[in-house]
Parts: sequence; C-alpha cells; structure tokens
Amino acid sequence: MFYGELAENKDEIHIPDVEPAAFLAMLKYIYCDEIDLTADTVLATLYAAKKYIVPHLARACVNFLETSLSAKNACVLLSQSCLFEEPELTQRCWEVIDAQAELALRSEGFCDIDSQTLESILQRETLNAKEIVVFEAALNWAEAECQRQELTSSTDNKRKVLGKAMYLLRIPTMALDDFANGAAQSGVLTLNETNDIFLWYTAAKKPELKFASQPRKGLVPQRCHRFQSCAYRSNQWRYRGRCDSIQFAVDKRVFIAGFGLYGSSCGSAEYSAKIELKRQGVLLGQNLSKYFSDGSSNTFPVWFEYPVQIEPDTFYTASVVLDGNELSYFGQEGMTEVQCGKVTFQFQCSSDSTNGTGVQGGQIPELIFYA
Repeated sequence: MFYGELAENKDEIHIPDVEPAAFLAMLKYIYCDEIDLTADTVLATLYAAKKYIVPHLARACVNFLETSLSAKNACVLLSQSCLFEEPELTQRCWEVIDAQAELALRSEGFCDIDSQTLESILQRETLNAKEIVVFEAALNWAEAECQRQELTSSTDNKRKVLGKAMYLLRIPTMALDDFANGAAQSGVLTLNETNDIFLWYTAAKKPELKFASQPRKGLVPQRCHRFQSCAYRSNQWRYRGRCDSIQFAVDKRVFIAGFGLYGSSCGSAEYSAKIELKRQGVLLGQNLSKYFSDGSSNTFPVWFEYPVQIEPDTFYTASVVLDGNELSYFGQEGMTEVQCGKVTFQFQCSSDSTNGTGVQGGQIPELIFYA
C-alpha cells in the first residue's frame, strides 16, 4: 500500500515527492507487468522505484539510462547515479565523460550538476580534454550557479561559488597562448596568481603555486589492427578520389578517435585524408586533415575532432578518401574478427567502398579507439 496525503477529495491521494507520470509508470509495472519509460520520466521513475522498493523496475530504469547515455547527458546522469547509488551507471558515465570530455564539458547539462559532482569531474585524472576547455566549463558552471543563488555573475561571485574547486583546475598545464588569451584575462584569478603563473611558464626559478602543475594523464588510445600483413606492388594502391570503406561492429561501447592509415610505398610523401564514420547512412563524425608518411609500412594516425561514440551490436561504416602519392602500402590477410583487450571487433565489406577495400585486403588497417 502506498501512503500519501489525503486531499479534500477523498478519491485522490497526493504523493508529495513523486511525479504523477513516474508514479503511474510504477503502478503500470506493478499491476500490468508493463515497463513504460521515456527520456522525460525515467529519472523520476527510478526515484519512485527506489523509494518504494521495486527493484526490477529500478533495474529497467538504469538499463534505459545506460543505453541512452551520451556526452550530452553524461554529467547530469553522473550526478544522479551517485544520488541513487548506482555504481554501474556511474562507471558508464565516467567512460563517456573521460573519452568525450570536451563534448561533455561543453554540454548544457554540465552547468546543471551539483558542486560535489563538479569537483569530482575537475579532479579527474583521465579527462581527455585540453585544460582551457576544463577552465571554460568551470566558469560556465559558476555563472549558472550564480543565477541559482540569485547572485550577480561578477568575477568575484564566480570565484566565490567555485570555492575550492578553483584549485582543481590545472591552469599551469595550459598552452601559454591559452593561458595568456583566456584564463589570464578571465578576471577570476588574482593579480598575484596571474603573475606567478606567468613566471611559472617563463622563469628558471619557478614560484610555488596552489594550482596543480602536472598535466592530466588523459586516456591511452588503443588500436584494432585488422590485417595480418601488408604489401606493395608496382601498380597498387591507387586512389584518384575514390572511397575506401569497411563496416565494423563491437560487442561493447567504445569511442572511435581516428584511423591508422598506410602511407607511400615510394618514399616519404604527404597525404590529404577525408575520414568519415556513419551509422545506417547517418554521418556521425568526419574530418579533413593531412599526414606525412615516411616511406615505411607503418600506419599513421588521422584523428576525428572528437571521439565518436559507438554502440554495441550495430554495424558502422568507416570511410576514407585519400589524395596523395598513388602508390601506397595496402593490407592483406584481413580478419573478420579481432579481439582487442575486452572488446571484440567484427568486420564486413561495405557497399560504399569503390576503391577495392574489403575485409580481406585494402586500406583503413587500424581503428583507433578508447574503451
């Protein structure tokens, strides 16, 4: 039986701290054995399921949140997962935040987190982000917190609401240009702090700072190599603006940071590479960049602007259009399945490939990823 406050109308029961839609979802599960969750109601439903000890519904809510997890909502869900004491969801949130840190820190949801969650993120050693991005995110959060506390968004108030979290920012690890044009002119640092940090960058005898001066470790990228050997021939591999493409799937969530590509088989050369990642024809990430190959059979990394989130058990299409020396190395003895640590990759041919790349041979020898 569920207790609440009796309203004047004796046919109604008010549940003061549970949203009506969430309470209805819980009743629907209890009496009809149906689970009806939406993005708008799942957190409130999880709260109700926890409050009234409905563990199977709570588990379904957590599963829903895990499958809908992305850089846009990872920080908010991190805060909620700690509140609801869901360690598995917390771990999944950290995986997204670490790998796609810059996207997560720039998301609207980041400004909605509580101060304790802010501190846990700012002290994170494995954030895969430039420190200037972390700094700017902290200031954006501080501005939102000033509004929540009905304070003017002055630099003094931003510093005040940040409190001890200010010293979790590793300001001395920024590039000097980022510091000079960003943090030094933000107004949240004192004049003495600004002077000392400038001296820390330039002086032989460095001053003591309250800010940590060791860069974050970030994440170490892993590589999935799908060929057992590579080769070159006098008439291969030619490009001429055509697309080399392969499809792949994984058995757990990963984040594709870029591709490892072959280079020239005729000495050193520069290549222009347009890389893309698609899912069912929808473009998820792309980048146009140049890389220099030294004439060896090594692979050379080409990166996306941000790592792309890849969900398990769905095929994605990796593509590249190369422009450069037409004679390059190519892979052979390709594998349909490759085990990389705890992640299993499966490969299949792509209809987008118009330049000969397939499972058995061709280009895109490596997928560079975080897991």
